[in-house]
Amino acid sequence: MEILIWIYVCVVAVVLQSFQAQSQVTYASVPKSFTHDKVIVCYLTRWAAYREGDGKFDIFDTEPSLCTHLIYAFVGLDENSNKIRSIDPWQDLEVNYGLGGLKHAVELKKKNPYMKVSVGIGGWNEGSIKYSNMVADPKRRKIFVTSVVNFLEVHKLDGLDIFWDCPTQRGGKPDDRKNLLLLVKELNEAFEPNRKLLTATLRTGYMDSKMNDLYDLVQLNFYLDYMHIMAYDYHGAWEGFVGANAPLRGMDDNDILNIEYTVKYLLSFGITTNKLVLGLPMFGRTFTFNTRVVNEVEFLKTPTTTTGFAGRFSKENGFIGYNEICLQLMNKTSEWEQFWHNQTVTPYLRDDTRFISYDNTRSFANKVKYVIDSGFGGVFVYSIATDDFRGSCDEEVDTYIDFIERFNKIANVPILKTALENFNTYEIQTEYYSISNGKPRLKLPSPQFGNYPLLRTVNEAITLSLEEIKVNNEIERILDERAKLVEKGSVPCFRTCNEICFYGF
Repeated sequence: MEILIWIYVCVVAVVLQSFQAQSQVTYASVPKSFTHDKVIVCYLTRWAAYREGDGKFDIFDTEPSLCTHLIYAFVGLDENSNKIRSIDPWQDLEVNYGLGGLKHAVELKKKNPYMKVSVGIGGWNEGSIKYSNMVADPKRRKIFVTSVVNFLEVHKLDGLDIFWDCPTQRGGKPDDRKNLLLLVKELNEAFEPNRKLLTATLRTGYMDSKMNDLYDLVQLNFYLDYMHIMAYDYHGAWEGFVGANAPLRGMDDNDILNIEYTVKYLLSFGITTNKLVLGLPMFGRTFTFNTRVVNEVEFLKTPTTTTGFAGRFSKENGFIGYNEICLQLMNKTSEWEQFWHNQTVTPYLRDDTRFISYDNTRSFANKVKYVIDSGFGGVFVYSIATDDFRGSCDEEVDTYIDFIERFNKIANVPILKTALENFNTYEIQTEYYSISNGKPRLKLPSPQFGNYPLLRTVNEAITLSLEEIKVNNEIERILDERAKLVEKGSVPCFRTCNEICFYGF
């Protein structure tokens, strides 16, 4: 037993000694097809069509090859008829010379026939009251369900995403929680014959309410195909201090407003992990300092006004799209300074009076790795209309810096080479990890330039993270195998950490 412990100590020592090793890094072209089974759900928000200049987003700006699922957002509820309805007929439909947005969204499947197109109902502006009234009455629910089935059939849609923001709140009733479940159950039964997709986009909490106060998580897990978790809006100017919009980790053990806590909370209810789809925001939250002199920003401490400033295109106080942020960074005369907050895995900008918490390609890559390591179903992005869909900005050069650092730690450890050589023996195909000129190599995705840098990062980081798991699993398998040989006395050669000689390790 002691020799086993010593072997593992030696392995750690060798890894630490190689921390400064220089990795061989090259770049591969962007993958043109999916090589994984994770979902990438793209929210298409139609109001972006009314934005000005380069912020205007048309359906034809969508790149369907980067999405496994597309959600057309939003349609609403007619509170008089209790039927699903278009909120913006001119954008959504073809009647009266309308633009036919729903039709064109479905036609995107010609470019990616494997993509599923759903329609999202609800959203913040729809409120909660009329949904609360509808779900409370069995007759109204039946009318609604029938109307949804017809709507999906008429518009050739693959499913429905329920985005009720938020049950029991904003004028809703305590019974919304159980009544929403009844509606989901009835929709599930109605969708079954034609195998339509049923999903819901869920807030992580509202005000002082926790998720399970808003939703019956255990039962929804049973009836929904996927649960889209809004892993953002944890902090904003409304709090009166600086905070991360979508922190991966909290500031300390008592901080519950972060992704890791949310996931732990969800899993405590036994939620099926591959039904969880984590939301990644393609936008940031803006803040204005309430004092002219701010030498050092402290998350959850530095005071701000309770109203943030608006982005150039989005024109919504407290909100700014990634496409607006990256254009600010392109402006070399601006006073913005860029920083990275390691604890929350958050990039941020600040000048003398303002602050922006947002996500970039590096934070996306790290969050995707978290999703893959956790075994979740995938991610959704909100929304593609605020990615740099026009490709106007410079590439971000540090997207995979954290992947590189992990690789560098073991780049010169022989067991990595053995693992990658085994992949060739097993005929395991990898895109990013290989042996070149007798040395392990990490072959990174191309630098993030061109249109949709955030969405491309999602696609690439999924494959990169899956392959990193394969490498780690093979290393662990080799270590376990060799430890068993040592335990049996089959390995005669063992002296010190610098003289490890079993199987060339």
